[in-house]
Amino acid sequence: MQIIVSELSKKYINDTIFSKLNYTFKSGSKTAITGANGSGKSTLLQILSGFINPTKGKIEFQLNETNISIDDIHSYIGYASPYMELAEDFTLLELLEFHYSFREKYKFSDFNELLEIGYLSAHKNKQIKFFSSGMKQRLKLLLAIFSNNPLLMLDEPTSNMDATGIEWYHSILKQHLDNRTLLICSNQEFEYMICDEVIRISDYQ
Repeated sequence: MQIIVSELSKKYINDTIFSKLNYTFKSGSKTAITGANGSGKSTLLQILSGFINPTKGKIEFQLNETNISIDDIHSYIGYASPYMELAEDFTLLELLEFHYSFREKYKFSDFNELLEIGYLSAHKNKQIKFFSSGMKQRLKLLLAIFSNNPLLMLDEPTSNMDATGIEWYHSILKQHLDNRTLLICSNQEFEYMICDEVIRISDYQ
């Protein structure tokens, strides 16, 4: 998945978040979006996902030289963030069944295999509302990475995770990224070590 951004800007009343961003996220690239807390990096990621609209500018999505409408781009994205809500009344198995009713599985054959990868096998019948914050974050990453999407967007991917969880995150991402396009939104270098390109929000303010 390639993303071409032209003269992209976002403004709230008199507050300019970023402006005149021109960038091409090449297919298979690994890019970090960095900046201080409140600088607008999460806003940029949400704009690139089609969740919110820019004030000005244009975003083009191309998959195998075919243009994808921004109205349809959500079907091509695996997205994980601390602010993303989960259906907390579902059990873990119910949530997996719901999620994969409209997402294609990626590199696993059944839910038991996926739960083993995420070290969540013992919790398959537990409601999500009883998960710790770290377990919820691990689940969000599982759903994003192990869905067959050509574009991965991860916002502060290790939020609420301990050292063991962070080590798991790095291992899973390295093993299962393949040739997908990756965007990581973070102000902590250890979260985006895998990236070879960096966009600094401060350069566009």
